[in-house]
Amino acid sequence: MKNARACLAALAAIASFAAAAQADFSRVEIRTTKLTDTLYVMAGAGGNMALSAGEDAVFLIDDQFAPLSEKITAAIARITSKPVRFILNTHWHGDHTGGNENFARSGTLIVAHENVRKRLSSEQFLESLGGKVPPSPAGALPVVTFASAVTFHLNGEDIRAIHVPNAHTDGDAIVHFPKGDVIHAGDVYWNGLYPFIDTQAGGSIDGTIAAVDTILAIATEKTRIIAGHGAPVSDRAQLAAYRDMLATISRRVKDGVRRGMKLEEIVASSPSAEFDEKWGQLYIKGPKFVESLAKDLLKRAP
Repeated sequence: MKNARACLAALAAIASFAAAAQADFSRVEIRTTKLTDTLYVMAGAGGNMALSAGEDAVFLIDDQFAPLSEKITAAIARITSKPVRFILNTHWHGDHTGGNENFARSGTLIVAHENVRKRLSSEQFLESLGGKVPPSPAGALPVVTFASAVTFHLNGEDIRAIHVPNAHTDGDAIVHFPKGDVIHAGDVYWNGLYPFIDTQAGGSIDGTIAAVDTILAIATEKTRIIAGHGAPVSDRAQLAAYRDMLATISRRVKDGVRRGMKLEEIVASSPSAEFDEKWGQLYIKGPKFVESLAKDLLKRAP
């Protein structure tokens, strides 16, 4: 029940970026779970975060919404007295990048895939999440960007951020902590939930499945996998079940497209039916997920 409430809070928060500035974050708590001597997972409202805090520096993955920066900073201060030196954004969405400007003002270096900077630098449009998203202030933009991968040699780890193209967006990065045997999947992975795939920002179902395959190829049976949304800590078996769900529904929707079915006919055929009870309990229901896949695949059809 606790995880369900956490999921609901996170998903309600991202339902509209435009409304985020007016949302009441006063009751949000930043919950921290220790994974290794130097690595933690943090959850509040928005995308799940990871924190590496050791002798070398404090490294944070994602920073949720701007009004939560003080609470995130306070939660980190309970672990270490050092300031956040680096933040890596897993993609451009505001529930993962909203705190960029606040942390950068305190001297934090923001790092992300080059497409994250491009998206944050210009107006975006998210029909399913509330419409237009204005450009971010200059101070919120990543100052270091990478094309395919970047490695941080910190706190006894070789922390590797790997770009997975055209998955949730066109700028997704997964982050591997090999010594700690932890992977932050960003919004490539929604634990126990149907995912939102931002096709307007270059995302795709095929890219999402390929990105999950990349994670599965790295992970072992003991690897802890941090999901972008849902219960923060997961494992390889749960990720593999998520991958199988995506592949099955995608295959059925593609079959409908090949057979010349219209959008409403594909949705009415219920290609997600046996998965809806498990994966469609919160933000995105089965028919809505099918509709989003079908719309995109119909556009791509020859």
